[in-house]
Amino acid sequence: MSQFGPFSYAITIFLMVAGLYIVIARNNLIKKLVGLSIFQTAVYLLYIVPGKLIGGTAPIVAEGYDTYSNPLPHVLILTAIVVGIATLALGLALVVRIHEAFGTIEEDDILREEHAPR
Repeated sequence: MSQFGPFSYAITIFLMVAGLYIVIARNNLIKKLVGLSIFQTAVYLLYIVPGKLIGGTAPIVAEGYDTYSNPLPHVLILTAIVVGIATLALGLALVVRIHEAFGTIEEDDILREEHAPR
């Protein structure tokens, strides 16, 4: 059993819904990136929390230990964090370029200016 039990899943679901809501409901590109980061953090929690067991130790076989925690989710999430940071940096760079091109980071204004007759 996980250390936090069903409470951790409630937090995870709340973060997922909040991140998804921010991505869908907001028109600001920076806010959309923040929403994606929140959603991504919820996915990290979804994988990490079940990997730690109460009374579990590192998976090194020794006398006196019979419960071991699985290190694989933690290793995979470390890789996911690095990829997430790189993706966020690319997204922010794209937002900067969009701001230079259109003068705004509001999605509605960008679409209006892009489809305006010239």
